[in-house]
Amino acid sequence: MDKITFQTDLRPLLPTVFGPKDYHEFRDRLEQMDRILLRTGLETAFIIRHLEEHFPGVSAKRRQQLLQNFRTSCRYCILLSLTGWSVRDLAVRVADSHLFQWFVSADKLDSIQPASKSAIDRYGKMFEEEQIRQFVHDLNRAMQDENIVNELLYQETVLRFDRIFADTTCVKANIHFPVDWVLLRDAVRTLILAIELIRGQGLKHRMPSPRQFITQINGLCMQMTQSRRKKGGTKLRKKTFRAMKKVAGTVKKHAERYVFLLKKEWERTQWTEIEAGIIIDRINGILDQLPAAVDQAHERIIGGRKMKNADKILSLYDPDVHVLIRGKAGAETEFGTGLYLAEQEDGLIADWDFMKEQPLADSKITLRSIERLTDNYGKPESFAADRGFHSKDNSRDLENLAIFNAICPKPVVELQTRMEEKDFSVLQKRRASTEARIGIFKNAYLGNPMKSRDFDHKNKKIAWAVLVHNLWKVAGMAVDNCRENEKTVDNQAMKVPTRIPA
Repeated sequence: MDKITFQTDLRPLLPTVFGPKDYHEFRDRLEQMDRILLRTGLETAFIIRHLEEHFPGVSAKRRQQLLQNFRTSCRYCILLSLTGWSVRDLAVRVADSHLFQWFVSADKLDSIQPASKSAIDRYGKMFEEEQIRQFVHDLNRAMQDENIVNELLYQETVLRFDRIFADTTCVKANIHFPVDWVLLRDAVRTLILAIELIRGQGLKHRMPSPRQFITQINGLCMQMTQSRRKKGGTKLRKKTFRAMKKVAGTVKKHAERYVFLLKKEWERTQWTEIEAGIIIDRINGILDQLPAAVDQAHERIIGGRKMKNADKILSLYDPDVHVLIRGKAGAETEFGTGLYLAEQEDGLIADWDFMKEQPLADSKITLRSIERLTDNYGKPESFAADRGFHSKDNSRDLENLAIFNAICPKPVVELQTRMEEKDFSVLQKRRASTEARIGIFKNAYLGNPMKSRDFDHKNKKIAWAVLVHNLWKVAGMAVDNCRENEKTVDNQAMKVPTRIPA
């Protein structure tokens, strides 16, 4: 692999800390992650690709400044996914931690210069998902290089990508349970808060106290909740819903007036045109969905009619939420977005697909995953998955590609027969830990639920999470192998016979 380098700032040595074992384990892994990123040249290649794509033809001095800025951005994004903190918390922790300052190169020789929360937020949006995906595949392919593995992982055997274990999951949306009439409360609350922001800038249109509408809609929500326990609850629910529609309609008219006012006189405020546009877009986003939300609740509460899941508004803030009926224990129905993950034998994630639309059946995504895996690592020897991936088409495709089919079959008799095959039973036993891998990935790296709502932001966050997961995994291998080698050397030294003087 060609190594591309650029001049980095000098970093002070980390202080000696006589701390707890957990701290030293975390520090050892973070140091190994830094070592892998620098010694392989992967991080440098990643930021140089970004520079050449977005800032071609800049001067040498400006190029060096941009490269250093991109490297800092990359390190902060890694810490965000690794810790799971908010940008505010991370800004505070970096300013207070020698270890994190060293990792992001904020500890200059003459001063400490951590990034602000706003800068960290911009860092998370700087790189495209395709660039991060390429970074992940470059890292995985580097683990197939014997020289890199010997030098950085302290082991002789390279990591192989010939055995693939796959599964799907639901990335839960950061929403409350999608109750139809609660959408009206969400709309009223968002519109009123936006109106208060505009009024706070001195632009006012005649209307009652804005907070009055939030009080009204909250009271109606409590009345709607309690109606089911009363005699004649159905009529009361309809009456309450009509009152909620009236409040929402009144707030809608006020919001439209304030949008017109802000568009006309935004220069009187302290906002820039972009900041004013953000408020306008926030209001218009709710106003555009409010009629459909009212019609949806009307159909179910007044008309008593069901609606197709595809036609429902599940959230006013996240348009890419789907109803996923997976039949899991404790989660028969989930609200979120489908995610496909495929790992290799050592636990590195080799392929993933975050599905914006309603996810396809598991059996229909196998072939596309194998094509991506083949492009990046060569054709796998085996493919193992649960019974949801079983289909005649998959069996035929895997046979045509000469890939061992380790997908759990649905028919019980066929499963009993195949479990007698040694290779199949070994792969299926290993596949069981893939579900644990998905649980670790979602809870430790993504957050459950993920806080982001925009699909593009979610997609980038998942790509960063995959990269950090794999970096943390190979760094752990390096730490474990290093300690094992030290133990071996110590044991051999103890076995050397000493000369006893006469």
